[in-house]
Amino acid sequence: MAVLALSLRQGRISAPFRWLGAEILRFVPVVLLSTLITFGITALAPDDTAAQIAGQGGTPAQIAAINHRLGLDRSFPDRYASWLWHALHGNLGVSYFTQIPVTASIEQRFPVDLSIALFALLFSVVGGVVGGLLAATHPGGLLDRSITALGSIALAIPEFWLAILLVIFLAVKIRLFPATGYVTTSSSLVDWARHLVLASVTLAAPVAAVIARQLRISTLNELDENYVTGVLVRGFSGRRILFKHVLRNSAAPAVATIGISMPSLLGGAVIAETVFALPGVGQLAIDSAQAHDIPVIQGILLVTIGVVLLSNLTVDALLGWLRPGVRRS
Repeated sequence: MAVLALSLRQGRISAPFRWLGAEILRFVPVVLLSTLITFGITALAPDDTAAQIAGQGGTPAQIAAINHRLGLDRSFPDRYASWLWHALHGNLGVSYFTQIPVTASIEQRFPVDLSIALFALLFSVVGGVVGGLLAATHPGGLLDRSITALGSIALAIPEFWLAILLVIFLAVKIRLFPATGYVTTSSSLVDWARHLVLASVTLAAPVAAVIARQLRISTLNELDENYVTGVLVRGFSGRRILFKHVLRNSAAPAVATIGISMPSLLGGAVIAETVFALPGVGQLAIDSAQAHDIPVIQGILLVTIGVVLLSNLTVDALLGWLRPGVRRS
């Protein structure tokens, strides 16, 4: 990291890699602080894990032996440094109760959450962009007011209630999508997608509403700029102006909204998994929290932090592409 920082200051790295290096250096303190908080909250919990493992008949000698075997009798800084070092090398430890490696448990469950989040992201982007552009190009009209009203409803309805409504109407009455369960892509790609639609729409609705609102406001502001009048005078079509010039300048707030929404999409997956009976990481986190399985909880939180930071890095890259002036500054 010291070599990377020195190279960045001396300008010996090309611009794209210099930006990537600066972003990595910016994320280092965030990773350290977030992992420290994550480890501290779980490791300093008042629950006696060794006593739970030993059971009701466990003697003080057995509990002490379990504490020593798990390393729970070591100091907090020593335990944190060891955990972080092994985590950076892909070793998240072993479950206290099932003896299954945490990495294996997360690898088995994480595709479910990732599928839900990606579907939700797709639905939110498509719905938000289409709704925002339609509202911006018909300001004050019936279409604009209808999209604004739908967005307000989507933001006001609790996610669990929306999920129940979707199950009642689209799964029970119309029977268009399955109400619960999960199918892997190896079994059937179509069934896999159908089992994810209701959960993804539940998570996507409020995000799409925010994206549409942000894009509508920024697009209206861009349409009032002088350069739009200039390209209209030069004979460019309204569609070309909207998609080639206006949308690129107005999309930055919506892209930033997507980055901010990624943690809520991952967190909302827990509610979606509960309602739709999906075997994802959220359900694993609930089961581990109830059993006080500390390594599994720490591993899930660490993976979530990594996904959020990666999404923020991707959003920063998109913002830099949309606004080159911001990237250069």
